[in-house]
Amino acid sequence: MTEKLKKVTEALLATEHGFKHIMQAGDELLEEGSGDHFTNALNLLEDSHYQSRMLGTYLLGQLSPADPKALKVLRTTVAADENWRVQEMLAKAFDYCCSAKGYEKSLPLIREWLSDSNANVKRAVVEGLRIWTSRAYFKEHPTEAVALISVHKSDDSEYLRKSVGNALRDISRQHKELIASELRHWDVLDKKSAFTRKLVEK
Repeated sequence: MTEKLKKVTEALLATEHGFKHIMQAGDELLEEGSGDHFTNALNLLEDSHYQSRMLGTYLLGQLSPADPKALKVLRTTVAADENWRVQEMLAKAFDYCCSAKGYEKSLPLIREWLSDSNANVKRAVVEGLRIWTSRAYFKEHPTEAVALISVHKSDDSEYLRKSVGNALRDISRQHKELIASELRHWDVLDKKSAFTRKLVEK
């Protein structure tokens, strides 16, 4: 890790909450245009402090639209991180990648991540694109957004189901009947989907 990077990460440790200071630090590093940002991100992911790993995740997110290697690390190494703050940054990173590429063009990537065996990878999509129907393409295709999200209503991961329920509730504010129609098809006896349903109707 370079001296510059060490100073940046040391400064981040003073703040325990929030994302803006992490993103600002990442933008400053990227704007300098010096150094190998991908290698720096990998080094940051090995740090014991979650703030450093959040910064590494942010850098990878910014690199991911043009660098498949960065996207792969996000899907594997970052998704395996046990810190919830890092997972929140992963969601932001994925959304940035889709936004930069265009949400319609990113549909294959979205479906691919939603089919991953790791719940954190799937959650990065569901949580990252919130509010789905405020995003380009999905704003005009809310039915597709609901279909993509709802697949995981009964997932084994409660962490993911919470995100699913919250995302569908977001959409229900503008598309009440669409969500009501979706819920009518859910198995009322399934405990996992019942958990998600309560969040949608909250």
